[in-house]
Amino acid sequence: MLNTQKCHCPYCGEQIDVVIDMSMGEQQQYIEDCFVCCRPIVLTINTDLGSGETTLFATTENDC
Repeated sequence: MLNTQKCHCPYCGEQIDVVIDMSMGEQQQYIEDCFVCCRPIVLTINTDLGSGETTLFATTENDC
């Protein structure tokens, strides 16, 4: 199941859409380039599979 959530790029501040694959488990972390400034964003995703509630954190590589 795929879910789309909005977040802001930690580099340029633009709002972007992130597609989350809910079948990958409750906790995910991966790097995706910003669609606007092309810099690498570290995405940390926590999902409550029972309620379907998702929390998304977008940080720079230096913030990890």
